[in-house]
Amino acid sequence: MVALAMMATLTSCFGPSAAPLRIGANLWTGYETLFLARDLGELKGKPIRLIDFPSGTEEVRAYRNDEIDGAGLSIDQVITLAATQGDIRIIAVMDYSNGGDVILARPGLTEMRDLKGKRIGVESTALGAFFLARALELNGMTPQDVKVVSLELSDHEAAYKAGRVDAVVTFGPARTNLLKAGAIQLFDSSLIPGEIVDTLAASTRAITDNSENLQALVAARFKALDYFQRNPADAARRMAKRTQVKPEEMLEAFRLIQQPSLEENVALLSQRDPALVVSMTNLIQVMHENGLITKKIDPASLLDPQFVERVRAGR
Repeated sequence: MVALAMMATLTSCFGPSAAPLRIGANLWTGYETLFLARDLGELKGKPIRLIDFPSGTEEVRAYRNDEIDGAGLSIDQVITLAATQGDIRIIAVMDYSNGGDVILARPGLTEMRDLKGKRIGVESTALGAFFLARALELNGMTPQDVKVVSLELSDHEAAYKAGRVDAVVTFGPARTNLLKAGAIQLFDSSLIPGEIVDTLAASTRAITDNSENLQALVAARFKALDYFQRNPADAARRMAKRTQVKPEEMLEAFRLIQQPSLEENVALLSQRDPALVVSMTNLIQVMHENGLITKKIDPASLLDPQFVERVRAGR
């Protein structure tokens, strides 16, 4: 009877698992600890597939088409999906961008005001539009002062080097490579602290039907984060192989983000710390005012702390 009771308790914690769990991610530094977890063997034997995408736009498209069950998504992408589908929840906060998102321009363009009338390449996401709008706003400009060129992340380097744009809103390896090529940094996300948040999000169906694998993924990610903090050089070497940048460049990229700890995740997702809800509320307002979403959303309804709470309880 005791054994049966224990089995019933475990069953109530986790829904039935479907295989495999499909999780998308793009080449943003904040998602690399997911792949580090895989490299460290934390996902070995588990039906969890990490799927690379060239951009967040492609991830959103794949989610809409039911090709993935969840993804590393910026907060605006989660809001966009919630406004149209309502079936997505944030289960972990991966990072706050603190300089990792940048606006890079050609030599000779030394400040944001120099971009007036110039062509700016930007990924066609709400975050791209929001980041560019905030940078322009803080410099007394509006999006109408520049010529916005829609560019997928995978085309940022080529478009810049071919002279198709005068500046680009970018991040990740593209940022590193363009700076090495002589691009001038005009603006970065450290100037709007706390406004650009990256998350691990999953569908409500996956949370119901595949919770055991989601739990394993969240636990593995925080083990990888611990490993990175204890062994940064080896972790950077492992991650650099996948991203094709040098380990020291990988470490530099990590210095441009803030990765909330497990305790901070529990506080943010349970709303004991209101900072995430406040940030989301402000972003929802901006997105709604600019026609990026057609209705306002309650940000608290998108937060699901159960997975990080279980990881903490298991330590």
